[in-house]
Amino acid sequence: MTSDSQPIAAPGVKMIYLIHRRPSASREELVAHWFANHMPGVIAMQARAAERGKLHAKRYIATLFDADRNGAHPIDGIAQLWWDQPLPKPAEPHGTKPTDSFQQKAKPYLPWATREYQVIDGAEHLDSAPLTLNAPYPTTRSGFFKVSFFVKAKTGTDFDAFFDHWLSVHAANVRGVMEQVGGFRYLISHSLAPTDEPWSGLAELYFHDPSGWDAYRKTIRPDGMERWVADDGVLILRARTEMVGIP
Repeated sequence: MTSDSQPIAAPGVKMIYLIHRRPSASREELVAHWFANHMPGVIAMQARAAERGKLHAKRYIATLFDADRNGAHPIDGIAQLWWDQPLPKPAEPHGTKPTDSFQQKAKPYLPWATREYQVIDGAEHLDSAPLTLNAPYPTTRSGFFKVSFFVKAKTGTDFDAFFDHWLSVHAANVRGVMEQVGGFRYLISHSLAPTDEPWSGLAELYFHDPSGWDAYRKTIRPDGMERWVADDGVLILRARTEMVGIP
């Protein structure tokens, strides 16, 4: 969970894929093909790789983001897969030549390699029981209110100093408020190559319902994080549903 000073990195690497739908696709089409056609294929591919003793993802979770106040989806969702080591950037984005119906609906996407830190685990509050009347996975889970912070750093940032502050001072600040308002899960993901990615990191905060988020916003106080964060450098997205491919 944590050391005396800051969170300890989880083993392996979390690869994140930011998913945007194509202009010709509806939100409903994207989600339907993601769950019905893409996730089962990814699950089967990882199972085959594991059987052959090859590198494979150990977990696969996708988050579906709600629309913003203007009814838009800056990012439709993210796929997160946990591996023993980072994956190289492909020669061209995944889906440039679609291999399934989901990739026909989604814009091409690239992997984003991150290191995950569990500040507050809280996984016991997430219900992801396998299905019983269909194939057990993929399945879905809800009953929570998740807030994701995509963070962009200022040009010329000293990332050692930035990440150290994030994991020590800022994480402690957020954790204290989360515990005060009933938040139950808090994860930080830092980019392994922050100068080469559009985002330096991602923070994921889970509450039981929107009232926890409202209380958090009223309670949290600045702690110096703004020293490194770019102007308008935080994208905040909300979610109430996750799709579980590999638990």
